[in-house]
Amino acid sequence: MVPAKSLPMLALSLALGAGASLLPMQAQAQVASLNVNNANHAGQLDVPLNKSQVLTVDRPFSKALVGNAEIADVLPMTNRSVYVLGKKMGTTSLTLYDSRNMMIAVVDVAVGPDVVTLKRQLSELLPGQPIGARISNDAVVLTGTVSSAAAVDRAVQIAKTYAGDKVVNMMSVGAAQQVMLEVRFSEMTRSAAKQFGINTAFLSDSGKVVGGIGNAAQSSAILSDTNGRPIVDLSKILDSFGIGAANYSVGSLNLTTALDALERKGVVTTLAEPTLVALSGETASFLAGGEFPIPVSQGGNSGGSGNNGGNSITIEFKPFGVSLGFTPTVLEDGIINLVVEPEVSSIDPSASVTINGLTIPGLQTRRASTTLELRDGQSFALAGLLRKDFQDTVRQFPILGSIPIIGALFRSSGFQKSESELVIIVTPRLVKPMRAEDVRLPTDRVAPPHELDLFLMGRTDKAVGINPLDPNAMPPEAPKNAPAPAKEAPATGKAPSGYEL
Repeated sequence: MVPAKSLPMLALSLALGAGASLLPMQAQAQVASLNVNNANHAGQLDVPLNKSQVLTVDRPFSKALVGNAEIADVLPMTNRSVYVLGKKMGTTSLTLYDSRNMMIAVVDVAVGPDVVTLKRQLSELLPGQPIGARISNDAVVLTGTVSSAAAVDRAVQIAKTYAGDKVVNMMSVGAAQQVMLEVRFSEMTRSAAKQFGINTAFLSDSGKVVGGIGNAAQSSAILSDTNGRPIVDLSKILDSFGIGAANYSVGSLNLTTALDALERKGVVTTLAEPTLVALSGETASFLAGGEFPIPVSQGGNSGGSGNNGGNSITIEFKPFGVSLGFTPTVLEDGIINLVVEPEVSSIDPSASVTINGLTIPGLQTRRASTTLELRDGQSFALAGLLRKDFQDTVRQFPILGSIPIIGALFRSSGFQKSESELVIIVTPRLVKPMRAEDVRLPTDRVAPPHELDLFLMGRTDKAVGINPLDPNAMPPEAPKNAPAPAKEAPATGKAPSGYEL
């Protein structure tokens, strides 16, 4: 063992050249033609810390020099093999000379984590995955092309047991798998509303007493017919289905009372079926709703002019509605890991904020986040997104409206209730790109009609049937016992029977 303190140029050990391949346990240098002016670089020898490697060459040498004896220790065993022991993390060089002191080869010696054992464990724990590992200073570099992102994560976790956080991941996934997400939204909304109100206008014979009670009180108090009788302004009674009015007198007081009533029931079903495609590990999102504006003040008050003291108002838009975010990851055996983040939001006027005369509405939000695993074609449902709203309103004349029974003549009552439920069904599928000629669109079957079909049959296109009682009925197909068309065209170049050019 001789330290290489007298080497004229240590940089020669880092020169690139045609060298020999190093085996996992034994490195072999194959040199074609070497002299002092042509020092070949024989590759890199990875030596685990506190472990040894044996380097063998196909040419006898007489001297082996190591650049830094604190990093690696060398011991010639024969004239064709060298024992190398890793002592400290780092890199150095090993130079071999023959009996004439001619340089045979320069080998880079990298002392670091035990990549030899790491490779063996990777091949045992992840069979069929061509993963390589090499030392780079005190870190481990993983290379290779694997079949899935899950194999990348597992390989990195195994490498961290050898090098801690100093793991450089240079692996790639061979075929990027695409996941198509078939999403179905189904929302059922049921509402019921009832309204009952009494509107009364009164006018005395002398005309000194006039007034009105109810939804149309403001306009009814100043209306009267040619005979001086009060009139209830029916145009001011909004959102009513039935209205009935009657005129009567109580002493010298003339009254007109109008009854308005409404009962509303409704059921609404909404359905959306978007289809999203995302690469494995990427995120796809969907929003069914809209955006509402929010004013935002910009700038300061100093040195400004204008109505707002120099402040400018900009508009920002906040989304609301039904949104979904998916992050699919394809695991082994076709299992798809899905991170699902559904959100349902709607504008809530009761949570609004008023600033400087500007009213900013609030949002009512229902949000969830979950992670699950499915196979190709399996479905899962998110249900229980329920919403129940109840509201009742009583408008009455003070004191008189609170009198039992009789008070019903001096008040207007409203009742409203609504219920909604949202169900989301998601089905992931593994897909591959298809050829352009295999794509079929709904408009492909719509073709211009023949002139006779247009004038005689009234067919606007070939997708419309000829039966007036059933426009969707298409012409009958050819009988099954019809002679089969010829498979090959004749030599004359004409189309065979049953084929269309």
